[in-house]
Amino acid sequence: MQGLSLSQSLKQQQKLSPAQIQVVKMLEIPSVELRQRIDEELQENPALEEGKEEVQTDYEREASEEESYDGEYDNPLQNEDFNYDEYVSDDESTDYRSSGMTAQQTEAAEIPITSGTSFGEYLKSQVYLTKMTKPERHIAKFVVWNIDDNGYLPRTAEELCDDLAFREGLTVSEEQMKQIISEIQAFDPPGVGAHNLQECLLIQLRQKPSTPIIEKAIAIISEDFDNFSHRRLDRIRQRWQIDEEEMKAVLHEVSQLNPKPGSAWVGTVYERQQTTVIPDFIVTNQQGELVIQLNQGDIPDLRVNASYDRMYADLADTKGGQTAKQKETLRFVKQKIDAAHWFIDAVRQRNETLMRVMGAIVQAQKSFFEQGDPSSLRPMVLQEIADKTGYDVSTISRVSNSKYVQTDYGVYPVKYFFTERMTTTEGDEISNEEVKNNLRQLIEEEDKRNPMTDQQVVVAMEKRGYTIARRTVAKYRDLYGIPVARLRKEI
Repeated sequence: MQGLSLSQSLKQQQKLSPAQIQVVKMLEIPSVELRQRIDEELQENPALEEGKEEVQTDYEREASEEESYDGEYDNPLQNEDFNYDEYVSDDESTDYRSSGMTAQQTEAAEIPITSGTSFGEYLKSQVYLTKMTKPERHIAKFVVWNIDDNGYLPRTAEELCDDLAFREGLTVSEEQMKQIISEIQAFDPPGVGAHNLQECLLIQLRQKPSTPIIEKAIAIISEDFDNFSHRRLDRIRQRWQIDEEEMKAVLHEVSQLNPKPGSAWVGTVYERQQTTVIPDFIVTNQQGELVIQLNQGDIPDLRVNASYDRMYADLADTKGGQTAKQKETLRFVKQKIDAAHWFIDAVRQRNETLMRVMGAIVQAQKSFFEQGDPSSLRPMVLQEIADKTGYDVSTISRVSNSKYVQTDYGVYPVKYFFTERMTTTEGDEISNEEVKNNLRQLIEEEDKRNPMTDQQVVVAMEKRGYTIARRTVAKYRDLYGIPVARLRKEI
């Protein structure tokens, strides 16, 4: 029988400090949520208040002399115990002038911070309404950010599991991922999170009250979708033994469904009530110089409450010893002041990180920001910006997700500037955005009486110097909402 024994061992363990955790969380939220996060902190921490802090407080002077605070306020993410790659490296200075933005400094500050949210943020907010555990919610938010603008989830459960393992070191079973995706597919708008059109229609039908016609529609879409999508109605009627009136009723029910749930976010009640894209960055071309600004909107300056600083000083200097109640009060005041400093530094560090990353993106995509031509976008991946800034790839991902930039040519998601690398027939590397634009132009100029099939588009694109697969043509068609050849035909 094996006995039990006790043993001691030493091991190194990396831990995130409270300041590091604050910054990581801050990086994930867009500017539209930052004001709300600040308001929450102002309510929870009486030691934090709005306003500029012009002089060093007594507490800061004392804290700066203590070993436990050595260098922490200068850079909360740099210490000898934890070398966090996402934040410690200094990047080379860019060729662009970067500045913070206030209402007095630029007209661009008139862009407000409102309560509007993006489609992704709307889905993310529903994650918190579920009964998921905290780890499951983290996975669910990752899935939500992979849902495209049409409301579809283009990646499989297996691919999402691989992504999480690679990016965050999280091991998630395929079965668990499928369960979380299933819960997301119950979100609003109906049909969101589907992998394809057939699944999208089925999700919406199953959310309707059950009737004989609904059940018949579910059966046809489930088992006879090929005939239905090709409008082979006679074959459907024969197989399912339904008359013309029933067929019309099924078609009517399906016609009421939304084949692109995400499109409901624009131009409907969503747009009127919730959706307002607020840029996190503003990039302008001022006399040939690209200027990057953070959209601070109504985000206030923050400082430590002076009364708490004085209270701390008075309690710390109590002569004749401290009573138990005074010691408890001192600990409480110190805790709140510490939390205020950490939060202020987290906001500052967030802004610095955002500006450095955006500066590297502008430098890499300079032609686009000067000309506004999508074909001028060069191939760029997250690792390239990570190498330029010295941050980890996960940091670049956090900055690019759910953030928007306003340019002289429109508002774009930051992740728009990260494009896949493709090679022309001549061996030149180009952005996939250039390929997409050429493909769309090719289809727009085709003979509508004899539209090209996907394979014919492949051949035509190759003549233009772009080598792509047929499945890539289909993928880009779906991206732009372009139907197949037989549906594009005009008489």
